[in-house]
Amino acid sequence: MSLMDVNRESLKGVLANIRSVYYGDPQVIRKIFISLLSGGHILLEDVPGVGKTILARALAASIDCSCNRIQLTPDLLPSDITGVSIYNRRTSAFEFKKGPIFANIVLADEINRTTPRTQSALLEAMCENQVSVDGRAYPLPKPFMVLATQNPFEFEGTYFLPENQLDRFLMRIRVGYPDREQEKQILALEPSENVLTGLKPAVNVEQIIALQQHVRKVEIDGRLTEYIMDIITASRNHPDLLVGASPRAALALQRVAKASAVLSNRDYCLPDDIKSFAMSVLSHRIISKKFSHEPTRQSCDNIMEQILNSVPVPG
Repeated sequence: MSLMDVNRESLKGVLANIRSVYYGDPQVIRKIFISLLSGGHILLEDVPGVGKTILARALAASIDCSCNRIQLTPDLLPSDITGVSIYNRRTSAFEFKKGPIFANIVLADEINRTTPRTQSALLEAMCENQVSVDGRAYPLPKPFMVLATQNPFEFEGTYFLPENQLDRFLMRIRVGYPDREQEKQILALEPSENVLTGLKPAVNVEQIIALQQHVRKVEIDGRLTEYIMDIITASRNHPDLLVGASPRAALALQRVAKASAVLSNRDYCLPDDIKSFAMSVLSHRIISKKFSHEPTRQSCDNIMEQILNSVPVPG
């Protein structure tokens, strides 16, 4: 068995961990895995109580790496995330004390409950894998992944995420309510905190980095590249969209398709690797004309669904 096969087998342990504490849609778990393999960040969105934080914590517990949780509140300052320089009397010099952003996996809980100024403190970290404090740049560990949860913006005490920060999330995943059978299972088992804290790591940092590097080597046929471009172009030409998908969005969709192939134990992409995840990759990167003054998830989802249904899938 090759090293890559061993790494893929280890991912099954991560899956088992998450499924032992989360009883919702399995497709949500798959999307989180694909984001991890793609080296991207995740925005988990929905009403409170559907398992967003459990999903993020279960993933963090399943990887043998550093993990920090940041509870984002209206009074949180940017320095509370990045860290501060403190004067040391013994050395007569300033020393940098790292903030919670310095971890492999960062759970940013309720990201839209903090102010835009503090939200922006995450932007450089998500873009550049570094933070700048007092004119100095400090690199973040590898791999680095932000799992952010947010409540619907209609909820009291929430702020809009700026478009440039939304664009840094590889996927925006709506968790949704469990179906009737899944919720009956939750009621029967009454999952406790002990189950979550008892999870054991199934993969380590080196394995994750190896899988992320393998994703880049996956081949994608020229016809599938054209398919991605057809979807992107259709979003830019859609009459109801003020802003269509950017070149960064096209790159993100291609990277997700490659990661989906790896998770399916393939070294090549299929059209379904693109179409199945295009909604989660693109819908938060476009802006509807009708609702440009009041962004709504539903309007952009509907438009993306129209685009995906209208663009021919390669044979």
